[in-house]
Amino acid sequence: MLAAIGLDEWQEAAYRALVALGAADVADLAHRLGLPEPETLRALRWLESRGLAARSSACAGRWVAAPPGVALGALLTRQRHELERAEAAATRLVEEYRAEAAEPAVPDLVEVVTGAAAVEHRLDQLRLGAAEEVCALGTWSPLAVPVSARGVAYRVVVEREVLSLPGGAAALSAALGGEESVRVRVADRVPARLVVADRSTGMVPLTARGTEPVALVARASGLLESLTALFEAVWREALPLRLGMAGEVAEEAAAGPDATDLEILSLLLAGLTDASVAKQLDLGLRTVQRRVKGLMELAGVTTRLQLGWHAHERGWVTRA
Repeated sequence: MLAAIGLDEWQEAAYRALVALGAADVADLAHRLGLPEPETLRALRWLESRGLAARSSACAGRWVAAPPGVALGALLTRQRHELERAEAAATRLVEEYRAEAAEPAVPDLVEVVTGAAAVEHRLDQLRLGAAEEVCALGTWSPLAVPVSARGVAYRVVVEREVLSLPGGAAALSAALGGEESVRVRVADRVPARLVVADRSTGMVPLTARGTEPVALVARASGLLESLTALFEAVWREALPLRLGMAGEVAEEAAAGPDATDLEILSLLLAGLTDASVAKQLDLGLRTVQRRVKGLMELAGVTTRLQLGWHAHERGWVTRA
């Protein structure tokens, strides 16, 4: 937990042990940590150089921990200052880069990334670096929303096949983190897998599954505009999904359907059968059918086709 301020595993373990014991000699500490004495002494000397430990003045050969509130506070302050300096340096580099790349050459507009680790790393950079919105088309369960990306809007379109997998709807909801800023739609097919961040950078795979991953990263260019337009076209035609905790039943509001009703309706409009909806939401088939009947009574209709039309008119489902 203290790696962020420069301590490795054994240095942190030694400091925690000293805090717990109050004081200890090298032999006792080495036995407690399961380390050779030379390694333990090396860790203690490192802690001493950082002001986290000191040799006891009351008992020769023993070591004591510096008060955590003072010692760790000083390290944290120093780390904050270093991060502030690094952030300032990064800002200057960005400004220099923009000044030099005001009219970028064609090769600078695209980047080919090869290898699974490199593609995954580049994808993480796109997601974590987004400030406003991430848009994605996927034939797989989509990207998990990173904690640090809260406040960034996500729009995701997945293929209906994802919902047909066992627990697909619940897995999709969990992958997207249950954030209100995340909207999901479903389409019969998506033409390609792609991710666009802040309309400034896009990423699309170039190889099929089963081969070494290769992806193309596009920056401000006609190619990026085409990728963005492709996403928007698929988004407009896709059906919205309401994803919550599977099987969770909310209080039914007098003015309309509850959250579970809306999930059922959304999955039905996405093309799932009653049995598939029941399985996805961990509900009984009769429960699903009873709720659909209740929705029809609430809408004052006699067929499911009418229910879909009335659901749209009443704002129960919407493309907005």
